[in-house]
Amino acid sequence: MPELEEYLPEIKETTRVRTRRGYHYYFSLNGEYVKSTNSLFGKRLELKSNGNYVVAPPSTIKAHRYIYEIPLSEMLPIPKLLIEKEREPDLYVEEGKHKTFKIPKYHGQKVDCIRQILSRDLEVGERNNSLFILYNLLLRNKNTGEYAKKLIINKNSSLSKPLNEIELKKVCREASYNYGCVGIRDGLAYIKCEVCEYRFKDGELKDSNILIKNIRMLPKLSNTQRGIACLLGTIFEGKIPSVYRITKETNMDWRIVNNAMKSLKKKGFFD
Repeated sequence: MPELEEYLPEIKETTRVRTRRGYHYYFSLNGEYVKSTNSLFGKRLELKSNGNYVVAPPSTIKAHRYIYEIPLSEMLPIPKLLIEKEREPDLYVEEGKHKTFKIPKYHGQKVDCIRQILSRDLEVGERNNSLFILYNLLLRNKNTGEYAKKLIINKNSSLSKPLNEIELKKVCREASYNYGCVGIRDGLAYIKCEVCEYRFKDGELKDSNILIKNIRMLPKLSNTQRGIACLLGTIFEGKIPSVYRITKETNMDWRIVNNAMKSLKKKGFFD
């Protein structure tokens, strides 16, 4: 306590609550941004802000009654030492039946399907798959496992009908399948790829694109082969889907698609 009082002399005067093991000190945010932590000043001190809660008077837990030793009317403004100098950008989803969810910072801002999942009030039937894909996308875009899991937990908490702990644990596991744009679209019907800046790697067909690599071959292909080649370089973005998947996308006869794929492979268009 003496050390804490050196950091925050205000705690002597602000609202104070006696708990079973110590004290809670209350400060008014006054619109400031304060980040929660379990290790304030590197000590075993908890700082709880937006999105967190504490047991408040006159609650009774295990025969201990929480009481104000200094009343709420004496609450002081949050000390400047605890205010974040740079607040994360305020990005909010539209208000609905679910809680407002502030989209936090994350690596992969141009991968718009991440934003679309974060900003959607996921419905029953799409929660597990959406959060599972979101977790893996966050990992692939160089977010740490700990941070990705935190985003998933916060997102789940904001849902009208959140997953339980067991379901959430299954969500936070790495996929053996590397989800690409096609797999995400197949798994999540609400995703709109046309608004994504990341398509074709930041809007450009790079050297690694299957069309660019085989551009000299395109004039030698039949109309059907060129059509399928364009699908492989755009809609499927370099992945080689099954004949059935292409047939479904193009509404073509599967035998025509099958023959065209065999010819493209024979010509060395893909391995």
